[in-house]
Amino acid sequence: MTVETKPCNANDSDQAAEPDQLLNDEGNKNAPVKKTSSCTGLKVFLAALSFSYFSKAFSGTIMKSSITQIERRFDLTSSTAGFVDGSFEMGNLLVIAFVSYFGAKLHRPKVIAVGCFTMALGSFLSAMPHFFMGYYKYETASHTAASANLTSSINPCSLHQDVNGTVLEVSQSGCEKEPASYMWIYILLGNMLRGIGETPITPLGISYLDDFAQEENVPVYVACLHTVAMMGPMFGFLLGSLCAKLYVDVGFVDPGSITITPQDSRWVGAWWLGFLIGGATNFLCAIPFCFLPKSLKKPERANKDKTSHGLLENTGVVRNKLSPEKTKPRKWSVMLKDFYNSLKKVLGNRMYFTCLCYSLLQFSGFIGFVTYKPKYMEQQYGQSTSKSNFLIGMTSLPPVGVGIFLGGLIMKKYKMGIIAATKFSFIMSFLSYAISFLHFFVGCDNNVVAGMTVSYEGIPIPYHNNSLLSECNSHCKCASNMWDPVCGANGITYVSACLAGCNSSVGHGKNTVFHNCRCLEIKSSWAGNNSATLGQCPKSDDCSTKFIYYIAIQVIGGFCYALGATPSYMIMFRCVQPELKALAVGLFTLTMRMLAGIPAPVYFGAAIDKTCLKWGSTSCGKRGACRFYDSNANRYVFLGLGAILRGPSYLVGIIFYILIKKHFQNKNSRPLENGKEDAGVNKEDNCKIKERLPGSSDAENESSI
Repeated sequence: MTVETKPCNANDSDQAAEPDQLLNDEGNKNAPVKKTSSCTGLKVFLAALSFSYFSKAFSGTIMKSSITQIERRFDLTSSTAGFVDGSFEMGNLLVIAFVSYFGAKLHRPKVIAVGCFTMALGSFLSAMPHFFMGYYKYETASHTAASANLTSSINPCSLHQDVNGTVLEVSQSGCEKEPASYMWIYILLGNMLRGIGETPITPLGISYLDDFAQEENVPVYVACLHTVAMMGPMFGFLLGSLCAKLYVDVGFVDPGSITITPQDSRWVGAWWLGFLIGGATNFLCAIPFCFLPKSLKKPERANKDKTSHGLLENTGVVRNKLSPEKTKPRKWSVMLKDFYNSLKKVLGNRMYFTCLCYSLLQFSGFIGFVTYKPKYMEQQYGQSTSKSNFLIGMTSLPPVGVGIFLGGLIMKKYKMGIIAATKFSFIMSFLSYAISFLHFFVGCDNNVVAGMTVSYEGIPIPYHNNSLLSECNSHCKCASNMWDPVCGANGITYVSACLAGCNSSVGHGKNTVFHNCRCLEIKSSWAGNNSATLGQCPKSDDCSTKFIYYIAIQVIGGFCYALGATPSYMIMFRCVQPELKALAVGLFTLTMRMLAGIPAPVYFGAAIDKTCLKWGSTSCGKRGACRFYDSNANRYVFLGLGAILRGPSYLVGIIFYILIKKHFQNKNSRPLENGKEDAGVNKEDNCKIKERLPGSSDAENESSI
């Protein structure tokens, strides 16, 4: 059965059909024909593409929301966890350029479907390590006691004195038999596979819309896509919040035996559950694309207005649609040569190249910030992973989605030319950058930890002078590499009950209370009881107030930045030749993945690792994940690195604005002959006179300064 698409307007019935469609009709004259409206086909494609945008953002956010859990579960440093997160961009990098160029010549909806199925496979692979690993074992004195056939109500000091040899033997035995040391590689490979599958969605989907939609509607469609895509991260972070509340081995471990809470830096949630749900979503979003046509017929108005159609007419392609040469398959050598020439044209465009550099610096800071934002909220404000993910999903992302959508509507309502859009996008981005500096003033001070941030007397000490051993715990011979914090009644956190000098304990699991802690007596101003409870002491009330300010700054800054997102995207899309749009978008994505998406999480993670004060230890006795950070250093490093990356981008942005303004003002000031544009305009220019943002008029392009 042949599917013939019909335009939205009735007057379009006399318009020429596409070459492939006409040739197909000649060979199938007697076949029944099913007529469908191109409007309907476009709406179905838009709905399917929106769902795929949601799905890829949803599964990508699950990875972001789980990065801290993965870091703790596999005892990784932040830089290694960043490398795992960057593997998505590595997969994207492998195929993005070829998919963007050669994919545009194939059946684009079916290529997108294959990509969605691949994303689903990658998500399922990422969850697999959980099912091949043993139960999660975190650092705690109760585990040590169990391994030494002791009870949890013993003297913490005597525990370390009597069983050090036994613990060492158990650790070495566990290390030799530990099969999970490199299980994180499966997460890396699954994330890379998901990156490969995500590749065709944006370049092929956007180019398909731009080819078959009316030009003035494209910004609204793009804004709708990005708005729906913002729902993906919102639901992804909410799902991440739910999974982080559940213990990693939920259903297989007695909850009463767990001595840690979700606020503890050793807590690991059910990170694997999110990947399974994300994989199922990716699988479902692939199905609609399997039934969509390769092409749609353009509306009459779009055919008249689109620069791409005019360019085809000038080159004689439209007049020779049925030429025999068009029906012959092209050789790979010819296609590769064409690819090289096209790539040379795109990179030779000064405006496009400047826009690329500006976006690269912006994305580097943005990706690093988004990757470790939940971790920053945990370490800076004492929030649990679950609450951090929940707040990001509910407060930070909705304003961004609204801002993106309003940005597209503003472009359409005011019919922004490319100059006005550039100016608007730059102002909004810079305003967001200025607001972000307020984050430096709403940070919390370090937690009060004896031997690390303060002495056992409660006096602040420099970072390099910290010492966990003191006269009050010297008789205990405590293990200094263990992190099992207790909160003293004096408000000071101690690295373990042993290092607090506690001599007895009462209770079981989370309700364990330690008594007769000698180190609490050292603080001269303390006259209360000498007991301690499991877990770190909570942050101050002042820190809770600052956290509210932090959330407010995030909402305002994110909204301002999002307002200029759609104009910024369309600017990059419009200053290349129409037939190079798919390649331009693909090359843009390639550059962001290779130079921002891959390295940014790694060097952000390496910088964060430098602020770690206390590292955990693995069953092999090697260094594990960080348990405690210097809050002040962490704030300045994390926020400062992002500010340093984004700052120079605005100097590049000014150069880009000058180039845009100069180019388009010169183009529009050329004389007209007989009511038509000067025929002497060089056809090889990357930005044509008529190449303006959708909905803009010639007068607007002249006056939009």
